Amino acid sequence: MASESSFDIVSKVDRQEADNALNQAAKEINSRYDFRGTDASIAWSGEAVQLKANSEDRVKAILDVFQSKLVKRGISLKSLEDGEPYPSGKEYRIDASLKEGIDKDNAKKISKIIRDEGPKGVKAQIQGDELRVSSKKRDDLQEVIALLKGQDLDVDLQFTNYR
Repeated sequence: MASESSFDIVSKVDRQEADNALNQAAKEINSRYDFRGTDASIAWSGEAVQLKANSEDRVKAILDVFQSKLVKRGISLKSLEDGEPYPSGKEYRIDASLKEGIDKDNAKKISKIIRDEGPKGVKAQIQGDELRVSSKKRDDLQEVIALLKGQDLDVDLQFTNYR
């Protein structure tokens, strides 16, 4: 058994599911009684999501609705970066964005965890915004996946290309 098995660790957001979550949140905001007359809205603003309402509490409530819809659609809240509410004229706004890819610091942290706590003979390589983990034994790779699922990292991880 000379061939190496490998898998990739990525952090991606399904854009269609995010769009569905945003549309569901917009539909709920338009129909809920406590949002009547508050000029509440949620919409894409380029790659970011912009939430608007006439008070700070209402815009935070919109964010809560959007977060609940993301969770229902299977998108982790670790991939949502939301800012603080800020006044803009007569309304309050929150700019939120969905982050994709594993940045250098988190990639180094993940590869250090694999080196220190993972089984021997497992190699992790940083390739842009993803990590490639390889080993001669498939069981070691499954141990690494279980190890990383148990860690509390501040990125949402998916495991792809398991060969």
